[in-house]
Amino acid sequence: MARKSLIAREEKRVKLVEKYAKLRKELKEKGDYIGLQKLPKNSAKVRLHNRCMFTGRARSYYRKFGVSRLVMREMALKGEIPGLKKSSW
Repeated sequence: MARKSLIAREEKRVKLVEKYAKLRKELKEKGDYIGLQKLPKNSAKVRLHNRCMFTGRARSYYRKFGVSRLVMREMALKGEIPGLKKSSW
């Protein structure tokens, strides 16, 4: 489980990206890079990081399922992900 502060920080970034998305797009089209620099750093979409929806883990994230490898393995064993099962040989 990730620290609560990291999860909260990521949520804050998501809100900032949504808030400034339209303004950033307009400034980029105009070529006003000085105006872009005055916006908050965390309003850039590049600074977002994918996190597991259950644990908040940032590493080994599977986009297709929206979870980390650890959670995906548990869900596969329980049969919660259709068409996916843990292989063993």
